[in-house]
Amino acid sequence: MESGRVVVALEAIAQESRLGIFRLLVQAGLEGLPAGQIAKAMKLPPATLSFHLSQLKHAGLVACRRRGTSLIYSADFGAMSALVGYLTENCCGGGATYAPVCDVPQPKHRRKLK
Repeated sequence: MESGRVVVALEAIAQESRLGIFRLLVQAGLEGLPAGQIAKAMKLPPATLSFHLSQLKHAGLVACRRRGTSLIYSADFGAMSALVGYLTENCCGGGATYAPVCDVPQPKHRRKLK
């Protein structure tokens, strides 16, 4: 992922409502959620939700598809993985791609602080 796209993605989630929406969509998984359900869960009016979803879509973090008359939004897990990968690519001296798999050895015996 190029640094310009990383900046746009980070700008998008650097706002409380958008971060909450993105986390909600991550929790929903690949199936995603209809816009009305997102609005209800986030307690946002439709116009405000539309603005935030537009920002997340522009950043490439959210995808949208139509199901009947509903718009279904879902997190773009590929983009999320690319963003996390970019942020952690130098973790542990470049030996790990993601922090959760970054297996930094812990000391076997810790000294007690006085």
